[in-house]
Parts: sequence; C-alpha cells; structure tokens
Amino acid sequence: MGLWWIIYIAALLIIPIWAQFKVKKAYKKYSAVSNSSGMTGAEVAKRILSENGIYNVAVEPVKGRLSDHYDPAKKVVRLSEGNYYGISVAGQAVAAHEVGHAIQDAEEYGFLRFRSTLAPAANLGSNMSFFLIIAGVLFTLPNLMLVGIVFMSAAVLFQFVTLPVEFNASNRAMEQIVSTGIIRNNEEKKTKKVLNAAALTYVAAAVVAVLELARFIFMYFNME
Repeated sequence: MGLWWIIYIAALLIIPIWAQFKVKKAYKKYSAVSNSSGMTGAEVAKRILSENGIYNVAVEPVKGRLSDHYDPAKKVVRLSEGNYYGISVAGQAVAAHEVGHAIQDAEEYGFLRFRSTLAPAANLGSNMSFFLIIAGVLFTLPNLMLVGIVFMSAAVLFQFVTLPVEFNASNRAMEQIVSTGIIRNNEEKKTKKVLNAAALTYVAAAVVAVLELARFIFMYFNME
C-alpha cells in the first residue's frame, strides 16, 4: 500500500470524525450556557421571522439531537426539543441559523434555489453512483464506470453548493440576533463558535466527496 493511499484513507476517516468532534464539543459546551435574553430557541426563531415579515413559516419541535432543519416544502423550521424549549446559547444560535434558511427561501436566494434544483440528481447520484462504479470495475466496463462518475459528480456539486447556503445562513443568523438585540454581553463570540463548528461538518463533507470522486476518476483513466 503506497503512501498516498494511506494518506487518502486517513483523510477519509479523520476529517469527518474531527468535524463531528468539533461540532459536538461546541454544542455540548454552549448547550450548558444559558443565554442572557432568557428566550427559548422557539422564541428566538419566531422573533426573527416576525422581524423579517415572514408569517407563513411555522416553528415546531422535533425529536432527536442536532436534528434541527428548515423544510422549504412545508415552510417549517424544526428545532430539536432541547433547542426548541431550552434557553441556551447553542439553542439560540441553531434556531437563528435555521431561520436564516427561511429568510433565504423568502428572498429566493440563488444558491438555495440552485441546490433545490440539484437535489433530485444529487439524491440519485448518491444512491446509484457507487454501484455503477463498482460494477464498471468488476466487469471492466469503463463506460459504465464513467456513468457512475457523472452521477457522483452531481452529488459532489450539491455538496459544494451547500457551502455558500450554510455559510450565508450563519451570517444571516449573526446579523439577525445582533440587530434584534437577542444577543447581549459577550454572547456574540460564543454564538460564532457554535455556528463555525457546525459549518465544519459541511466543509468536511465536501472535502471527502471530492477525494472520493478524484479516486474514481483516477481509476477510470487507469482502466482506459
């Protein structure tokens, strides 16, 4: 096994684990720190939505840890129960971030629209590409492998388009909780740590996706 292969395997294993460790560490730390406003995550979300004139988006609790998300199809911000009912710094950061996606949706943010357009192809690529590539390798069918690589490329593109969507949502979150007076004292720095840690997971996913795609492209050209 060559050195580059060892580095590649190590990167695939270490990068996601490191990113998850960072986000869980930051979330755990600031989930135990109460925010100075005394507002629950649900109240933060509703306040920001109201301040932006968005009245067609609901805010609901959802089971699970770090299961928070915005559903553009149903116009719902879903917050994990700990964030929905809690008054932590982490909870208000996550709530503001998810509402950032709702604001993007309301303003028809370009990258969000592009990501939504890519979603069907990306889902198909994620589900089918690996099987097509492996079949192409096993049966020495370069064209079949190439089809798999094209499918995988759609999924990788989705990962990259996700980056500006998530970073923009975090920037909007900071802007909103500062301008509405939700953040007080020294909470801005703490909130940024939560949002930055969460962003690492998306960066890690994009890096891993590119590494995987590069490996299969390299294999394809070696088959030719």
